[in-house]
Amino acid sequence: MSAPVATEPAPAARRRPALPGLPPVAGRAGSQLRALPRPSDDVLWTLGLGLLLAFIALRAGGGLQLGRSTEVEMGVQLAGGLLGATALLVRDGGRLHGAPTLVAFGLLAILTATSIWWSVNPSDSWLETNRTFAYAAAFGAGVALARLAPHRWSAIVGATVVCATVISTYALLTKILPGTFAPDETFARLREPFGYWNAVGLMAALGVPGALWLGARRHGHAAISALAYPILGLLFVTILLAYSRGSLLAVVVGCGVWFAVVPLRLRGAAALSTSALGASIVCWWVFAQDELTKDEVPLDIRASAGHQLGIAMLALLVVLLLVGLALLFFAARRPPRPTTRRQAGTVLLVGLALVPVGVIGALAFSEKGLGGSISDGWTKLTDPDATLPANDPGRLTAVGSVRARYWDQALKIFRAEKLHGVGAGGYATARPRFRTDDLAVRHAHGYLVQTAADLGLLGLGVSLALLAAWLAAARSTLDLRRRSWRQGAWTAERVGHLTLLAVVVTFGVHSLVDFTWFVPGLAILALLAAGYVAGRGPLGESPDADAPSSPVGGPVVSAALRERVRSGLRDRTRAAAAAGVVLVALGAAWATWQPERSFHTGNEALALIDEGKLDEARRKAIDARDLNPLSVEPLFERSAVELAAGRKNDAQRALEQAVRLQPSNATPWVRLAEFHLLVAGDARRALQLLGPALYLDPRSNTGVSLFLEARRRTAGLPAAATVPVTPPLPGATTGPSGTATPRP
Repeated sequence: MSAPVATEPAPAARRRPALPGLPPVAGRAGSQLRALPRPSDDVLWTLGLGLLLAFIALRAGGGLQLGRSTEVEMGVQLAGGLLGATALLVRDGGRLHGAPTLVAFGLLAILTATSIWWSVNPSDSWLETNRTFAYAAAFGAGVALARLAPHRWSAIVGATVVCATVISTYALLTKILPGTFAPDETFARLREPFGYWNAVGLMAALGVPGALWLGARRHGHAAISALAYPILGLLFVTILLAYSRGSLLAVVVGCGVWFAVVPLRLRGAAALSTSALGASIVCWWVFAQDELTKDEVPLDIRASAGHQLGIAMLALLVVLLLVGLALLFFAARRPPRPTTRRQAGTVLLVGLALVPVGVIGALAFSEKGLGGSISDGWTKLTDPDATLPANDPGRLTAVGSVRARYWDQALKIFRAEKLHGVGAGGYATARPRFRTDDLAVRHAHGYLVQTAADLGLLGLGVSLALLAAWLAAARSTLDLRRRSWRQGAWTAERVGHLTLLAVVVTFGVHSLVDFTWFVPGLAILALLAAGYVAGRGPLGESPDADAPSSPVGGPVVSAALRERVRSGLRDRTRAAAAAGVVLVALGAAWATWQPERSFHTGNEALALIDEGKLDEARRKAIDARDLNPLSVEPLFERSAVELAAGRKNDAQRALEQAVRLQPSNATPWVRLAEFHLLVAGDARRALQLLGPALYLDPRSNTGVSLFLEARRRTAGLPAAATVPVTPPLPGATTGPSGTATPRP
């Protein structure tokens, strides 16, 4: 049942009644209520911000390529700093909503940076510090936008839909037109542009709450609202073709939150059910086509099947658009009575509540019974050695996952360093000590377990404080107190902010079961929405009677903003605070740039070796070391330069320095042992060095091969024909590694 709607006394002129999700609109007699922004401005804001978020997602990719991640992080840090400084300048008193949450985010970034001191891989901790400061800037940008453009909430909601639609369309095009967008793809699951299927599924899931809002809203033209139907169909197909169970879980929870707190349930249910049905029909056909669901399918066969999928998708989108137009125009001509809407909403909520009951009943009457089914499912979910599901559509209904293995290893790392962990980003270096497989894994696939391993109890405590601060800010903005919940006015603005709440919940749920926190395009979108909700302040209050409705717009608005900025610059306190924010942003961007500069400088050193310019190569290697003194890669490059110049002692000293820099990383030990065995010819010393290397990474193929060769040589046997050698290249930020701290 929806809450009572607050209305103003009706003037003499005829008024349109206030409905749930629709702001009251004054008649000719006028009103003190603020009018909606001009539609043209909102469209520009929505498209501009949505395309910007999509560009960030496309540019950053999966967050594993240093150069692309650096560009995005620097851009977000600088943009967040400028927006924050502007918001401080235009602020002339009153509470700074969202400040406690922003402070908590800053504490998380500071803890991440501090962990460099005890990290098993300080270079990776530096990279994680850069990422965390960029995420804090994205959250701060949301807070600043809530201050600068409090009436542009619909553009923020719409931007989530635009971004998700663009990325989902790109992902589907890799299957529809594989020759153009993914000629070298070997997997059937959608995984571009992130290189990871679950990230693709989550991006689609993040657009679902906003699409529900678009299809259910009571303001705006029905033809625009009807776009929600094909958009939802597109998003659901993307989630299903990514075979992403975590995204399905996240979208179910996000939709559940939306339907629980937003009174537009009848319209939302119509859009959701119609689009889900159409998407299910298309995916049912796709799942029956081996050409679209099997891995390693030749390109020509994939292209032929992809064209058929394109025709099916086009038909689906057209049909859903027509259905959406018909339903919305019919509802506009013959709107249901308030009693009917309340009854339908109640039935929908009861139906949602009965879903778990139905699942429990199905399990109870299954072959294993309720207890046996739950026990079997829990075992498959948590057993590190459980059978993993195949990489086909059948995994959508499977329970087992490789995540249990990663979680188990993360908890072992946590138990070894409970207080402060092994340093931000240290899971990748610490994991080989505990692994039982040969997989190269950088993340624990879950925010809580990753934080427990990396930052220990300190990180978990700060993260929980951050969550608590944001929940308090969201509660204040949305007025979620039980007493006021039914008494609050269900304005369009409140519905929009509740939709942003559902977007944040969707991201949070998925981040608990996957490493999508480390995918910039996803995290920045969710953090921008979270910051906007936290920074808005109570919706019942006007954000600022004198504040411009947006920082850009018509000449009057721009002049008002310029005048407020000039006024802020004349206030020494506000000017100093704004300058401080800009300086912090510049410092963070400069620090973020250094590892990237070091990487390229090191590559230049290696290229100069091939050209025979050894003196210049040595200078480049030294410069790379100066730019990133926390990484072992410049030392490997220096060793390669000295070895090419015939200075074996200098090459050895560079490798020994790498071991001293990261004694808990197996890679420097392996490189030094390799040098003694294959260059210096000292098999006994190599055996001594391989002891800690294999302790840190018992399953290192290179380490084991070197150990066997060293044993063969110390026994007086002839050397093996070939021994795997680790190339001295700086391609990865870390190699195989572990948690112990032996010394050479």
